[in-house]
Amino acid sequence: MKFMKLGSKPDSFQIDGDNIRYVATELTTDMLVNVGSVKFYLHKFPLLSKSSHLQKLVSNTNEENTDEINIHDIPGGPAAFEICAKFCYGMIVTLNAYNVVAARCAAEYLEMYETVEKGNLIYKIEVFLNSSIFRSWKDSIIVLQTTKSLCPWSEELKVVSHCLDSIASKACIETARVEWSYTYNRKKLQSENGHEPLWNGVRKLPTVPNDWWVEDLCELQLDLYKRVITTIKAKGRISSDVIGEALHAYALRRLPGFSKGVVQGGDVLKCGSVVETIVRLLPTEKGSVPCGFLLKLLRATISLECGEVERHELMRRISQQLAEATVVDLLIRAPADETTIYDIDIVQSLVEDFLTNEQTAQTDPLIESELQEIRSPRFGTDVSKASVAKLVDGYLAEIARDPNLPLPKFVNLAEMVASFSRPSHDGIYRAIDMFLKEHPGISKSERKRICRLMDCGKLSAEACMHAVQNERLPLRTVVQVLFFELVRATTTTGNSTPDLPGSIRALLPGSGSHGSSRSTTTNTEEDWDAVPTAEDIKALKGELATLRLGSGGVGSNRSDGPKSINADSAAANKKGLIMSKKIFSKLWSSKDRSGSCEISSSETSESPGSTNAEETKSSTPSARSGRHSLS
Repeated sequence: MKFMKLGSKPDSFQIDGDNIRYVATELTTDMLVNVGSVKFYLHKFPLLSKSSHLQKLVSNTNEENTDEINIHDIPGGPAAFEICAKFCYGMIVTLNAYNVVAARCAAEYLEMYETVEKGNLIYKIEVFLNSSIFRSWKDSIIVLQTTKSLCPWSEELKVVSHCLDSIASKACIETARVEWSYTYNRKKLQSENGHEPLWNGVRKLPTVPNDWWVEDLCELQLDLYKRVITTIKAKGRISSDVIGEALHAYALRRLPGFSKGVVQGGDVLKCGSVVETIVRLLPTEKGSVPCGFLLKLLRATISLECGEVERHELMRRISQQLAEATVVDLLIRAPADETTIYDIDIVQSLVEDFLTNEQTAQTDPLIESELQEIRSPRFGTDVSKASVAKLVDGYLAEIARDPNLPLPKFVNLAEMVASFSRPSHDGIYRAIDMFLKEHPGISKSERKRICRLMDCGKLSAEACMHAVQNERLPLRTVVQVLFFELVRATTTTGNSTPDLPGSIRALLPGSGSHGSSRSTTTNTEEDWDAVPTAEDIKALKGELATLRLGSGGVGSNRSDGPKSINADSAAANKKGLIMSKKIFSKLWSSKDRSGSCEISSSETSESPGSTNAEETKSSTPSARSGRHSLS
């Protein structure tokens, strides 16, 4: 920290109690100066020789026959006046970043100009400010903090504006020219980790990060911080992403619990002002702030009940970068008066805005170009849609755990991204399964409705294995899964899909095509209500296992050569295709039976991926009856 010593005489100011100051000298004091609650017993000559204002006050007291002067409105109070008084006596006084502004304002109040005496206090302080304080990074920040309690004097004397310009200029300087100390704890540099980079065996100088100035500015109060950031942005030499980093760091410092997405404790009004100010300071440049940071700000605006303007601005920005969000980011708690755990309406609004942006971009090349600038380079239009679909699938799986979640909200949100192409439907299946598990009391028609969201043809082998054992799924869904497993198996062996009767294909997606199950909604209630016996499903699974063995598993234990393997595989495949056709016919005819076979299990279905490996080893029908227990 920079400092300046003035005067050469020893400090002879004495203290008597809390409210009396006097000069220890042989000369009797001849004036009393009241500054606030403190009384200063001083001598007229040294003070009047340097202060024009005291001269005027003394002349007035002479007319009133009194030696007492009252200056209760001096900026900086008794401490600042004492510095000025010591300077008048020629005593040693030390100026630094903490007291220099108060001394400058008090000297201005006392009118200690050069016209009164050469080398007066105002002149010396100005030299100190310009030659030392404003050239120091940390001293400039400290001085700016002290100006808050000295307004409007510090504003009128341009101390604040000089501090702002000094700080902004240093923040905008090239990192190679940064030669002063700064605080940087957010990210460890290589040199700080003991891994200093070498160049041709010579240790390189440590690199100064672009956001080196961010943490030091977090010490500023909100109004001063806002002015500093505004000044930095006005200079136009700092990239928008660094400005975003600065705002993020300030939010972490000033909002307790912000890193966890929930603002807890602290003054609600003060925290609300911080959030609103940060939102207004967000860079206008596209994609300059991470989506996760924006979503945390959105959470804060909701919990702190900030203005609607800030909330709508955040939602507009988030919808443009929604593909970059994570499921955890979207888990925003619902208001206390809501029955659900999470605020689904917020997420639905974000997805709606995303869809609107995508539809507008298709017709307006300019908007499409702007959206591409906003998004990360790895998110093209198709990739962005697939990412949002995956995001919504994951979000649905989380909110499905809420027993109070209404089915329409689940279905409506899922249908919003139904048209988005994605390679796998494992995510939406996991969400559906979780919903069915947590809502066992929903009706049969509701189960049908939710299962229509899933394309059985896009389930992975692991998900299919889980689905055919899942007793919570309707029959039609299980049949579709088995059918696509059959298609996958026959494709692997190089054979064609069996020619199934039209009555069976009515159960299958796409009216005979192998398309999405979501495209078929005209099936009759009887189609859904057809119930196979456990033996039917076991038999079909056995045939699927036979096809798999025929595609490669048979040959693993044979030693008769390639011809024998091929012959056995072809025979197994042919037999499997014939049997599969009969089994599908049997499944269809089962709906006409007088009583349906109740399929139950004492076990509960686990999530895809947790299926016991032992259940898949044998293709022999298990003695247990139930869809889940099949292997």
